[in-house]
Amino acid sequence: MSVKHAFYAQSGGVTAVINASACAVIETARRYQDKIGKVYAGYNGILGALREELIDTSLESDETIGALLRTPGGAFGSCRYKLKPIEESEEEYRRLIEVFRAHDIGYFFYNGGNDSMDTALKVSRLSEKMGYPLTCIGVPKTIDNDLTVTDNCPGFGSAAKYLAVSTKEASHDIASMCDTSTKVFIMEVMGRHAGWLAAAAGLAARQDSDPPHIIVFPEIPLNKERFLRKVKETTEKEGYCVIVASEGARYEDGSFVSASTTVVDSFGHHQLGGVAPALCNTIKQELGYKYHYAVADYLQRSARHIASRVDVEQAYAVGKAAVELAVTGRNAVMSAIIRESNAPYRWSVGEASLEKVANFERKMPADFITEDGFGITRSCREYLEPLIEGEEYPAYLNGLPRFARLKKVMVRKKLNTPFNI
Repeated sequence: MSVKHAFYAQSGGVTAVINASACAVIETARRYQDKIGKVYAGYNGILGALREELIDTSLESDETIGALLRTPGGAFGSCRYKLKPIEESEEEYRRLIEVFRAHDIGYFFYNGGNDSMDTALKVSRLSEKMGYPLTCIGVPKTIDNDLTVTDNCPGFGSAAKYLAVSTKEASHDIASMCDTSTKVFIMEVMGRHAGWLAAAAGLAARQDSDPPHIIVFPEIPLNKERFLRKVKETTEKEGYCVIVASEGARYEDGSFVSASTTVVDSFGHHQLGGVAPALCNTIKQELGYKYHYAVADYLQRSARHIASRVDVEQAYAVGKAAVELAVTGRNAVMSAIIRESNAPYRWSVGEASLEKVANFERKMPADFITEDGFGITRSCREYLEPLIEGEEYPAYLNGLPRFARLKKVMVRKKLNTPFNI
């Protein structure tokens, strides 16, 4: 049996450590040359396969691939492109198989979230139907921490650390000036349906009176009167109020606090953003307090300079495990993190069926949110704290981080028919 090549792609929003998984996939595959030939990376994710734009990673040096461990973003390019259901567009899936067949690819490693796991599952099933042997393995990634089965998601720990640190630092700033200046500070964080990132900012509080004083979760409908009352009480007591708000915050009628009514992404989601200014305007109108706000946006998912060491190690571990699962004959599974204990924190890597991950979404458990709906509980803190432990700094040059630079040499196309997206 001839040695097959592998295809690796990054999907969706990138993270500070997704390239650590890429590094692991490529380095581990190079140790199994008797089973895996070259690793081709999709240029701009799954679009690279559809367009037959494959990067030959074998032309990158071991040193360059190793440097991916400390490089944020998606080194090979990612994309927000969701394949339609097979019933609606089997053509897309067949195109993937055609490209894989043309380039003798027998392994498909897809590094992404629940939509990506759904794609990997569908490709696995279609390859079987078409009689083309293809091993499909998911590699978990998302700062939203909303994948099921796996204890946590690589990418989340570093974003969580950034938000907790930023909240703590900004709170010291506000506390210094609140007597004569800003009374309310709001930081807006990502999270459409799941409030894991907002919860992580809560780690900045060590005592009851510590900021953030209010966390606005997407899981808890926002009662405007209760919210304003809490802001007023906190400001009068502490002199200032620090709030962390999830972009997916909704009012009790189900409407988003802030969302575009016209801009929709490829997944059919209305673009979110603007929760912080919306809440600030409400506070100004109702309470008259001077405010400032910040939108963490891409900073929270790209802050490699303050990455969690645990997160980096886990991102590498799931990439390594994905290849090991593939070469031992496993198929249609995702490498997953298993928590063995909290104190001391111990974890290992196992596997999860793609069927149990694809299109499922894990939200914050009710017992992780305080009774008033504005904070995190001790059990939430015990879950979150180990994930932000340790520092794993990149190398610095002239005062700035030094990241990997890839050649990104493309493989020669073999199919005559271009595929229009």
